[in-house]
Amino acid sequence: MPRRKPFSNKQKKKQLQVKREKKRGGFRLHFEKESKEEVERRKKIAREKILKQVAEKELEIDMNQIYPEEKGLNFPRRPSWHYNMQREELLRKEEKSFLEYLEALQSKNPPGTLSHFEHNLETWRQLWRVMEMSDVILLIVDIRYPVLQFPPALYHYITGELKKYIILVLNKVDLCPSPLVLAWKHYLTKQFPHMHCVCFTSHPGQPYSTRERVFPVSVMRKKVGWNAGGPIHIMRACQEITAGRVDLSSWEKKIQRDAVAVGTEGDQADDGSESVLMEHHSDVAMEMNSPTQELYKDGVLTLGCIGFPNVGKSSVLNSLVGRKVVSVSRTPGHTKYFQTYYLTPTVKLCDCPGLVFPSQVDKQLQILAGIYPVSQLQEPYSSVGYLCERTNFLPVLKLTHPDHSPETPHNPSTQDWTAWDVCEAWAERRGYKTAKAARNDAYRAANSLLRLAIDGRMCLCLQPPGYSQSKDEWESHPELAEIITLQGRKDEEDECGEREDDEGESSSELEEDNDRDADDDEDADGDDEDDTVKADRKGLTLNMFSVLGENECA
Repeated sequence: MPRRKPFSNKQKKKQLQVKREKKRGGFRLHFEKESKEEVERRKKIAREKILKQVAEKELEIDMNQIYPEEKGLNFPRRPSWHYNMQREELLRKEEKSFLEYLEALQSKNPPGTLSHFEHNLETWRQLWRVMEMSDVILLIVDIRYPVLQFPPALYHYITGELKKYIILVLNKVDLCPSPLVLAWKHYLTKQFPHMHCVCFTSHPGQPYSTRERVFPVSVMRKKVGWNAGGPIHIMRACQEITAGRVDLSSWEKKIQRDAVAVGTEGDQADDGSESVLMEHHSDVAMEMNSPTQELYKDGVLTLGCIGFPNVGKSSVLNSLVGRKVVSVSRTPGHTKYFQTYYLTPTVKLCDCPGLVFPSQVDKQLQILAGIYPVSQLQEPYSSVGYLCERTNFLPVLKLTHPDHSPETPHNPSTQDWTAWDVCEAWAERRGYKTAKAARNDAYRAANSLLRLAIDGRMCLCLQPPGYSQSKDEWESHPELAEIITLQGRKDEEDECGEREDDEGESSSELEEDNDRDADDDEDADGDDEDDTVKADRKGLTLNMFSVLGENECA
């Protein structure tokens, strides 16, 4: 019997790292740590660099910028196995294959060129299991950053090697203007023709003005049950894919019942009248599961929900079920275990933990997209600067420059701002002070601003290539009405007129039940998208100050 080739020192180090993660909790997210020198260098830049608004064209990002083909930005695959293998042998083989994958990836990409990505083998194992047992994959992305969260390698693996269908779910469409949603849908459909693309929102009916790129209105998410826009479109895509091989009539009836319940009662009661069977799967139970070639086994359609952290997978699943079965959180990695839910007797949903694929995304953009945990940041100021250069932050935040003299008139738009100045001014605005010296707590203020961006209260939206030149075409596109209907908004021209007439004053009384940018709720379960603000039903005109939770600072 030939002797096994010994592991190299680098492989042994990675192996030890994987074992440590398993001891601490198998599904904990793992990212590479930055050097102290790099952190200090960025802090200095944040204090000195004057912020300048970038051109709108700079927001246009092509898929090849994030996932260049020549860089080999693949994802780890499950190695081949057979039933005669022992469990320990299979685990060893998967571990070795994963280490070889990391080495190959690092050999093609010099240090500092790759974005932060998932290094935990246990999380990748969950992805393998979900893809193997699912008939159709729901790949969920955040409409604000779709190209960041759609790895082409995953698309080609599912449609090419697994021979399965993908439904791309463009989630959180209430955070984007309708023409931009439509432009992204067409761009992605053209890039990846062998998939279905649907739009989705768990909170339809949120107003905004298309005159702005910053849409802090997304926090107006009322607790009106799981009144989602998009489940019917996912169901119709599944009907087209299954072509009558699965009876989906019970699913269609359920969607209709849920819509009626929300429309008549305003809040769908979780009275247990329609129970949902839930199954938890441990990694041990799934290790020797065979990837079956039989689709729709026993007449059941299995939908696998996969995607990056913070794209709203759990919210989509809750909306499909019609009530809360999965807790949601803004913290990346909140969903830690593979679970299945029987939506109806013929439809089963699989929820996979969110995981980050290797790419060449700027770290600042990863943070604003909610991919990298804000709580793990050592230096958040450069990300705040990145955000402010791409959003109209001054009218939204209503800041006073730290160097402003009370004797002189204040015009913040004429003053030079650095990222540090913004954090100092926001700390002063919110009353964030350090414990010992009672100075403005710029670090806490920076984290607060980043969470506003993640939540959608300061909304940065990327654009597909050529969008700025063809914006007029998208604004008059015949399919635009369908997107507006899905978002649940009224006619946007009328709404813009209302906003212009009432600019500078509030025509509605908005209140937040909770201040969502508090630092101590970062890891709270079930708090992600349930905070409520009350709005005047007639005008729905926004007071940005109230939306940002500034009532107490007025």
